[in-house]
Amino acid sequence: MNPKTLPLPSESHPEVTAFFDEATNTISYVVRDPASQACAIVDSVMDIDYAAGRISFEHADRIIDHVRVHGLEVAWLIETHVHADHLSAAPYLQQKLGGRIGIGAGIVKVQETFGKVFNEGTEFQRDGSQFDRLFSDGERYRIGSMEAFAMHTPGHTPACMTHVVGDAAFVGDTLFMPDGGTARADFPGGDARTLYRSTRRILSLPERTRLFMCHDYGPGGREIRWETTVAEQRTNNIHVHDGASEDAFVRMRTERDATLSMPRLILPSLQVNMRAGHLPPADDDGRIFLKVPIDAL
Repeated sequence: MNPKTLPLPSESHPEVTAFFDEATNTISYVVRDPASQACAIVDSVMDIDYAAGRISFEHADRIIDHVRVHGLEVAWLIETHVHADHLSAAPYLQQKLGGRIGIGAGIVKVQETFGKVFNEGTEFQRDGSQFDRLFSDGERYRIGSMEAFAMHTPGHTPACMTHVVGDAAFVGDTLFMPDGGTARADFPGGDARTLYRSTRRILSLPERTRLFMCHDYGPGGREIRWETTVAEQRTNNIHVHDGASEDAFVRMRTERDATLSMPRLILPSLQVNMRAGHLPPADDDGRIFLKVPIDAL
């Protein structure tokens, strides 16, 4: 999809309810069609006590309560990308609420890469079949009366997609709030130059478009925020404001990424999220294990 021919956001104004997860600084969303009871859930979180090896669903249960209280019907469970900092609760939510799990078609590249890293063997399918829908660039789908479309915005990972629903866009980890800049680009399959071009593509949307972040860390101690606009990002984003050059961005991003530690939950997150939120298969005794490959990332 050429940036010059991006579909314009429609006049629809979806109702967006945010759910902040303090443990991972992740924001999940329920996106409701104002003309019906249909909704989508974006970037859900499964809780994990990594040290104890225990999972739970407090965060997802808050979303379930919201959906049920408001009588909503879940059409989609959207993953903007394969997250490296939290585990997806999509299968749990699907079991409780229905809906189809979707992710970008680039998931197959991520599965190929990390299938090898975690030595998953031939039983691990690397064709995206764990998901119900693989979105291609420019592909349209519906949430009730609203038409949504998926934009391929790689750079952080090969599978990153921005989902535009009416006048709202869910950018995953591609952009942070203006004072946070942009996501890192040093994971396998990431690329700083590609990330810059993806951010410019997002910022080619109409200036009034509401942008919803997947993470916020409250830089400088400010309160957590997750909603901004294209206009605000183009004026104030510390990394990709209008006038910021591609080469300068690549230098900055490469130097900064070299100083960053790996996310605390990257190993369990990748193993689960490349399976659409499912845990690895149990062994013959019914036990489930997550692997810790040494010096693999």
